[in-house]
Amino acid sequence: MLTKQWTKESVEKLYEQPFLELIYHARTIHKQTFTTDEMELCTLANIKMGACPEDCAYCTQSGHYKTGIKRQKLLDVESVLSQASVAKENGAQRFCMGAAWRNPPEKDFPHVLEMIKSVKAMGLETCVTLGMLTGEQAYALKEAGLDFYNHNLDTSPDYYEKIITTHTYQDRLNTLEHIRQANIQVCCGGIIGMGESRDDRIALLVQLANLPQPPSSVPINQFIPMKGTPLEHIPPIDHFEFIRTIAAARIILPKAMVRLSAGRDDMSDEMQALCFFAGANSIFFCDKLLTANNPDSKRDLQLLKTLGIKIKNKPHQTNHHANI
Repeated sequence: MLTKQWTKESVEKLYEQPFLELIYHARTIHKQTFTTDEMELCTLANIKMGACPEDCAYCTQSGHYKTGIKRQKLLDVESVLSQASVAKENGAQRFCMGAAWRNPPEKDFPHVLEMIKSVKAMGLETCVTLGMLTGEQAYALKEAGLDFYNHNLDTSPDYYEKIITTHTYQDRLNTLEHIRQANIQVCCGGIIGMGESRDDRIALLVQLANLPQPPSSVPINQFIPMKGTPLEHIPPIDHFEFIRTIAAARIILPKAMVRLSAGRDDMSDEMQALCFFAGANSIFFCDKLLTANNPDSKRDLQLLKTLGIKIKNKPHQTNHHANI
C-alpha cells in the first residue's frame, strides 16, 4: 500500500477544525485501528545521567547549563535489570533505557548491548535512546534484540536551530535512517510548548508523517520548563492546543502508538482523559522521566480505572506497510 504524503496544507486543514470536530475525527480513526479501552504502559530508566555535550535548550542533562543535576556514570547491568524486573511486575510492556550522550562511547556500548539482551530475555519489549548512531551501531543494537530506538525530532526544521545548535536536523534524520536500515522500529515524536508557533507544530507532524517509514511509536511531550535551562521561563502552552496536536498525530499516523509522555504530572485528570479520547494510547508508568516528575502509579491506575481503560497485556504488533 502506498504511503500517503501529507502536505502542510492538508495537516493545517485538519488541525484547525473546530476542537470538538477534530477530537471526534481522531476518535473515529482510533476506533478503526485500535482497541480503545486499552493502554500500553512503558517504563523509562535513566541509565547514564548528565554531562551531555549537546546544548538542547530544554534539557537539564546538558553540560552547557548549571541545572544542579548530578552526573551519573553508566549503570551496571544488574542495576538496570532490577529496575526492569520491577517495571514488568507493575505491568509495563516496554522497558526504555535513556543515556545522556551525543553518541554511544565505544567503551560503554558493549554494556548497553548486554542490557538489551538481558531485558529482552525477561520478556519485555526493549527501547533505548542513546543519541546519534552510526549504521554499524544500529545493526549491533538489532543483533542484541532491540525492538525500538527513540530519537525525537523535537520540533519543526525551522525552529530546531533555536533549540539546538550542536547538531542539525539532518543529523537526526540520518540516525533515523540508520535505525530503519537495521530494521529496528522507530520511536519518534516531539516536544510541544517550547515557544514554537502552531505552524511549527504542524510542520513537525508533517515531518513525522512523511518519514520514509512512519514511526510505529510517537511520543508527544508537553514541555516542562526546567530550572537552569534557557527555556525555564517559557509560558505554558494552551491545553486545548496540546490536545489538538495529539488528535492530529492520531489522524495522520493511524497505526502508531501515540504516547502521552512528559508533562503528565502537571495535567489534570480531565486533560489526560481528553488526550486519551483523542487517540493517545500509551503512557510512561514510572515516577521519573529521566529528570522530570511523572504521576505516581497509584494516580495512574486510579485514572485508568475511572475511565474504564484496561492495561494492555500484549505488545502491539505493527504492520509497517499499513501506515497511510
